[in-house]
Amino acid sequence: MPPGAGNSADVGLLDIAPRAAGTAPGNSAGGSGALPAAGQHDDVEVPGGVFAMGDLFNEGYASDGETPVHDVAVAAFRIDATAVSNQAFAAFVDATGYRTESELHGTSAVFHLAVKAAPQDILNRVVGAPWWLNVRGASWARPAGPLSSWQDIPDHPVTQVSHSDALAYCAWAGRRLPSEAEWEFAARGGLAGRRYPWGDELHNAGSSGAGKNNCNIWQGEFPTSNLQEDGYLTTAPARSFAPNGYGLYQTSGNVWEWCSDWFLPKYYRTCHKEGLATDPQGPTIGRGRVMRGGSYLCHDSYCNRYRVAARSSNSPDSASGNLGFRTVAA
Repeated sequence: MPPGAGNSADVGLLDIAPRAAGTAPGNSAGGSGALPAAGQHDDVEVPGGVFAMGDLFNEGYASDGETPVHDVAVAAFRIDATAVSNQAFAAFVDATGYRTESELHGTSAVFHLAVKAAPQDILNRVVGAPWWLNVRGASWARPAGPLSSWQDIPDHPVTQVSHSDALAYCAWAGRRLPSEAEWEFAARGGLAGRRYPWGDELHNAGSSGAGKNNCNIWQGEFPTSNLQEDGYLTTAPARSFAPNGYGLYQTSGNVWEWCSDWFLPKYYRTCHKEGLATDPQGPTIGRGRVMRGGSYLCHDSYCNRYRVAARSSNSPDSASGNLGFRTVAA
C-alpha cells in the first residue's frame, strides 16, 4: 500500500494528467553537488547522546503513537548524508542482477499527476487513496511508469523499493538501515525539541515564494493542484535544500525512508515505563516496518508527517513512488 493511503482525505476519482516527475527547477539552498561515486557513501558523523524522542507539540496522529515523549540514548554512528540515489541503486543492480519486488510483481504505485505510461498500463486506483494508480511496469528503474527512466533523474532518491529491497542493498554495500531512534536523533541535527530539522516554523521568516521553502512537500490543494513553490511536483535531487546541523539532507519531505524497526503504535508507552532506553531496536513484532520523514505528498490537510517526530509504517513488501531509504555504516 502506498504511504499515507490509510489516512486518506475524502476525495473522488480524479482525471489522469500525465507529466514528468521532478522536472521543474528546484530551490537548492545549501547546494545540489555531485553525489558519491557508485558503491561509495557520503557518511556524516552523528555523535552519541541523549534526546527527547517523540512529539513535544501534541500534533501527531493518535494512531501513530508519537507519545509519550521519552528519553533515548544513542551511541555515535555514521549515516548517509542523503537518501540512496538512483545512480547508487543502479550500481547495486548492475553488480548483482538484483530484481526488486516491484519488478517481480510487475506493478507498483505511482502518483496520478506523475504517471508516464500508456493507458493500458494504468490498471486501477488504490481504494481509499485514488491519487495513487497501480501502474504496470513501474519500478525503481521506471519510477513513474514504463515511459520514464531513472537515468533522467540519477541524483534523485531511488523510489519504488520495498523494505526487503532496501535490506538487499544494505547487504551488498556492507551497510544497514537506521533504527527509528537513530533516524530521529540524526534528523534533528542537534536541535533539541524542535518541530523540524531547522526549527519550529515551516517557512523562513520574512520570505516569500520559492525562497521560503525548507523542504519538498505539497503546496496547494491536495491532491489536485500542486503550486510547486519548492520547485518540484515529485522528488527533488537528494542533495537539495539546506542540510541540518549534522549535515543530513532532506529528513523532512521528499521521500519516506525505511527504518529497521517493526512498528507498533503502543511502543513508546512501553519505552516510557522502562526509563532511559539505550539504542532501542523497536518491538519484536509489528504490523509493518517504520517509515520516517514524510514525502513530497505531505500536506497539513492530509499527512502532517514531515515533522521530525512523525512516524508511520507500511508492509515490508510495499513500494511506491515516494518511498526510499538511507543507510548507516555497519
